[in-house]
Amino acid sequence: MNYITDEHLMACIGNLHKSYIRAKNSVSRKKFYANKIDTVKLTFDSVFNEIEQESLVETELLRQIDKSINNFIGTFHEEILGGVAGYTKGNLSGFDIKANDDTLFADIKNKHNTMNSSAAESLFQKLAKYADNYKKAKCYWVQILAKGSFDDKWSGIINGKEYSHSRVYKISGDRFYALLTGQDDALYALYKVLPIAIKDYLLTFEPSKKVIEHSALSEIKKETVKSRRNILDQITFENFGYYLEFKKL
Repeated sequence: MNYITDEHLMACIGNLHKSYIRAKNSVSRKKFYANKIDTVKLTFDSVFNEIEQESLVETELLRQIDKSINNFIGTFHEEILGGVAGYTKGNLSGFDIKANDDTLFADIKNKHNTMNSSAAESLFQKLAKYADNYKKAKCYWVQILAKGSFDDKWSGIINGKEYSHSRVYKISGDRFYALLTGQDDALYALYKVLPIAIKDYLLTFEPSKKVIEHSALSEIKKETVKSRRNILDQITFENFGYYLEFKKL
């Protein structure tokens, strides 16, 4: 990599790895149940897809973990780009990346479809405010995973209101990497080097003895020993025991 140092790249990979570990360790039974588990769907999945209940719950746990990790990937890109000369990563500052001379402000989203209309309206207003306050600044909504390769003015109707600004843009991940680094292949170069860099990082990583995989399934299985329910019945009881007649499970 010739637009960030090897040390910075390794630090970014290390931070993401720690986030993976925290995500896997944090899913207790209580957190697993936080948004309620659709055990009707899991029942269909178990029978129609011929999946054992324990494997099914493990898959659902991994889905929840993956949802958390998607957020961390956006942070990874912020950290990488914050290491490019002339730019800084925001730390709860209202922006994700800014130019040190205040000529650029950016908000980075990992996927193009992560915002509803209210969030999009709020983001446009925030970027427009930066553009108004800093007269030489171009302000960007960055979509790392976009549906095309583009660098366009962001204008349109959001929540019934027409929005446009001469210095507010939307830009795909490849174009934004190119803009900051001056290299058209900047994102491609990162993609190509990641498998090598990750392997090198893991050679230096010393796992802690305190690392424990998510505990939710083991906690649920302990309860099934006491209650003599199967796993899905146990999850249903613990999520919906207050529903009419569900105490009979």
